[in-house]
Order: sequence, then structure tokens, then C-alpha cells
Amino acid sequence: MQSDPTPIHTDALVIGAGPVGLFQAFQLGLQGIHAQVVDVLEQAGGQCSELYPDKPIYDIPGLPFSTGRELTQRLLEQVAPFKPAFHFNQQVSQVTRQVDGRWLVATPNQEFLTRTLFIAAGVGAFVPKELKVDGLAAFAGRQLFYRLNRLAHLAGQRVVVVGGEDSAVDNAVVLAKGPHQAASVTLLHRRDVLQASPQALEKLAQLRASGRITFITGQITGIEAQGDRLTAIAVSTPNDQTLNLPLDALLVCQGISPKLGPIADWGLAMERKQLRVDPATFATSEAGIYAVGDINSYPGKKKLIVCGFHEATLAAFAAAAYLNPQASGVLQYTTSSALLQQRLGVL
Repeated sequence: MQSDPTPIHTDALVIGAGPVGLFQAFQLGLQGIHAQVVDVLEQAGGQCSELYPDKPIYDIPGLPFSTGRELTQRLLEQVAPFKPAFHFNQQVSQVTRQVDGRWLVATPNQEFLTRTLFIAAGVGAFVPKELKVDGLAAFAGRQLFYRLNRLAHLAGQRVVVVGGEDSAVDNAVVLAKGPHQAASVTLLHRRDVLQASPQALEKLAQLRASGRITFITGQITGIEAQGDRLTAIAVSTPNDQTLNLPLDALLVCQGISPKLGPIADWGLAMERKQLRVDPATFATSEAGIYAVGDINSYPGKKKLIVCGFHEATLAAFAAAAYLNPQASGVLQYTTSSALLQQRLGVL
């Protein structure tokens, strides 16, 4: 992805597209504030989509139960009338106050000039779990990948996919039969039991039966290279054999882990790796910056999705007053307000 040197000007930027970040964009929309949304992952949903997409959640108001995937889809449908602009695969690295009071927010690919900033980063940015093998890191971005924006990069290549969950199985399936087929696909996992959805496992079984995917149980213990090219990996199997697997590309899908990352360097007041906020407004120690969800700390804090929804609501009201101090601030209800219903597109 190329960097865009032109900053995007906005009234609100939300960092994090998990459930609380999505609901934050919705609540801002009700206040007439359009939001840009940035997330380090390649899709919306945060922990819900990445860690428990198919596990039931029982404490969302009005829903007896919902999977993480279903909750994400419902929230995307809810916020759709406000047309938030999403920027995926981008991690915010710098936040700097400008002389006019706005915040310059930078990712490796884009800059934003925003009047208000909402940090809904959960327990931190989710980053891929790296494969620790001597010498392997030198091939990152060329032959070693942890995320792929376009699988077309691997068309016609010999690809080894590492992992045993949905992302690994799904990528292997797409590479084996999608529009950008790889020359060969090997799925490598440390165990012979895969933790993927039944639908994904059924597709995998069909492709294994047809010879389009080879499945190997084992762990990578070494690499082979010629010059600046990775040519093969050494795999230790459970029966103490060592296999040599020639390859052109290695796609590692071993899950993700949260890291606080650059947030700690933004000059915001923190307490035990969480941002201290005013529970009346969820404002941080810097004017115009708010923190909602698991990233914040205040007396009585509970790390629940429903509490994050409450926080996002109050933060949106506080931001509306911050952006427009002359507004009446009269509370309006979606059941009776023509203005809110117009913003929602139901009138």
C-alpha cells in the first residue's frame, strides 16, 4: 500500500473497529459527526472477529446470544447510514497536537487532521504472532507474510501456509482454488487437529482429497536460502523425521496478540497500561481525545462490551459539546426526533 501524503481532514477519528469503536462511530453519527475509522486489522470486529468469531456472547442487550461475527455484522449494519470511512491494515504511530488545536494522527500510509480523537483500541493493537526461526525475519515482506492484502501476489507460487485456525485454513483454500491459484499449497500445523469452522474444514477436506492441498503436521526448525531468496524450510514431524519443503512464499497465520504499542508514547495520562479518563465524558488528559472500551480506566471500570457501549455514548455527547459549544444540548430520542430519524435515513 502506498503512502498518501495528503492529510484527511475530519471532525472525528476513531482508532479501533471493534464493537465499541463501531458503536462509537454510530453514536457520533447520531450527533451529526462523520467519523473516519482506523484499525490495524484487515476487517472490522476486533477481538470478536479475531479471537472468538463463532463463540456465543450472552450479555448483549436485546440479543439472547450472538457470535462475535454476528455482533460485528449487526453493528456494521447499524452504523451504515452514517457511512464511516474505514482504513484497515493501518496502525496509528503518532499523535501530535497542532497549533490550531487539532490533532495530526499518522499511520505508515496516511495522515489525518482531526478535531476529536476516540481511542477504542481494546487492550491494544492486535498484531500477528511472529514465527521465531533463525534467519527467517530477513525475508519479511518479500517471501514471509503475516497478512496479505492481495493473495494475487502468490499466484503461481509454491506456498506454505502455517497455522491451524480459520485464517490459515481459509487462506489455504483460497490459494488452492481461488482466482489467483498458487502452483501448490501446503498447510502446516504443529498438531493434526485444526481449530477451524466446520464449513472451512469441509472445503479443506475436499481440496486435500483432490490433491490441491497437502497437509503436514510438524514445526519449522530451520530454513534454506540461496543469496537473498528463501528456498525451503526444514520441518520436524511428530515421528522425529525432518522434511525439506521447497517454497516460494511462507504465509504465517498463527493468530494475533494485543500490544499496547505506540499509545504509551502519546503523552496521555495512564494507569497500569490503561488511559485514565473522566467517567462523565470519557475525556483523557488531553482536550479533544477520548478513550472508550478496554483501553480506559476509571473507578468502577468493568471490561464488558455493554459498558463500552455506554462509554461511547457519553463520549459522543461530550465531543458534540466540544465541537459546538453553542449547541443547546437538548437530549433527543430516536423514537421521536425528526432530526435523528433523518440522520438515520428513516425519514
